[in-house]
Amino acid sequence: MRQPGRFVTLEGMDGAGKSSHVMTVARILEASGQTVLITREPGGTPLGEKLRELLLNESMDIETEALLMFAARREHVASRIQPALAAGQWVLSDRFADASFAYQASARGIDWQRMRSLENWVLGDFAPDLTLLFDLPASTAVERTSRRAPEDRFEKEALDFHERVRQGYWRRREESPARFETIDASQGIEAVAQQVNDVMSRRLRQWGVA
Repeated sequence: MRQPGRFVTLEGMDGAGKSSHVMTVARILEASGQTVLITREPGGTPLGEKLRELLLNESMDIETEALLMFAARREHVASRIQPALAAGQWVLSDRFADASFAYQASARGIDWQRMRSLENWVLGDFAPDLTLLFDLPASTAVERTSRRAPEDRFEKEALDFHERVRQGYWRRREESPARFETIDASQGIEAVAQQVNDVMSRRLRQWGVA
């Protein structure tokens, strides 16, 4: 019987560079013989991509924002992530549920336990096998994003918003330390890629894959 795949997520503030390293992780997994599905949140499905356009570009009530994030996530998990894992694929997602705690709970102010109840309802005990947290000072992240035109309304937020996002990620890491690996994203792209390679190589050995 084909063994289920594993679920790896990449998290971090806008400007942390995590999206640039999705392919770094994919290449490492493919080199170990795995079939990889790459996806993202919000999005990942036809419905999710429609919701992504709304979430990134339309102003809305913060609770509406949180509910739409989890609605897109439920569709993502049910129609794409879980079927791929069951088929033996490894799934890489650019953001997952940790982002809702960082952005909607920590930064926007929704009660943490209320968000946890929503997570439990939508996801149950489903969670990533590994989360790579691309961490750097919020001021550095904001400076990086300022070099380009803001892509969405989250990137346009003030520095203190991004500080709270970072704190939200730290809190999630404290709650699930075995799941998280922290990447120093303040370094250059080659140094970050080497950290990713080191972490993934170690995890693959632990999982008996490498």
